[in-house]
Amino acid sequence: MSTQNQEEIQEIKKRKTRIAFVVTDFHAQISESMLTAAKETTEELNGRVASSTYVPGAYEIPLTAKHLLNDPLIDAIVVLGWIEKGETLHGEVMGHVLHTTLVDLGLEYDKPIGFGIIGPGATEEQAHARAQIVARRAVEAVCRMNGVITELRSQE
Repeated sequence: MSTQNQEEIQEIKKRKTRIAFVVTDFHAQISESMLTAAKETTEELNGRVASSTYVPGAYEIPLTAKHLLNDPLIDAIVVLGWIEKGETLHGEVMGHVLHTTLVDLGLEYDKPIGFGIIGPGATEEQAHARAQIVARRAVEAVCRMNGVITELRSQE
């Protein structure tokens, strides 16, 4: 976590954030690379992998996320996958719908959601190049936000 100081990293590690992953089967090689990096980062931050759920594609992420967010033993979720660059605007529309729906779910359930989705519009070469960093940053974001939300709740 290059942007955080050691004190903040230690605070993140104390929280032991319980993370559920939602991973697309579509483009499995990229998704698996992302999941491996995400799990490594979770471990580095002393988090806990609550579950890893596979879905066919990006369209199926929100429904799965909603069920996972309803679980009181899960602090946050991270979604992982790639929306490829296609010949039409389908991927772009899917990306916007997915993003908006996940933001709404995070607000509804008051839990952080890490957006580890490459694209829309990324080529396969770009997806391979970005897979691990996107996954790592999504985990770092939910671990940090879990602390922010925990602190805000304690002030209510």
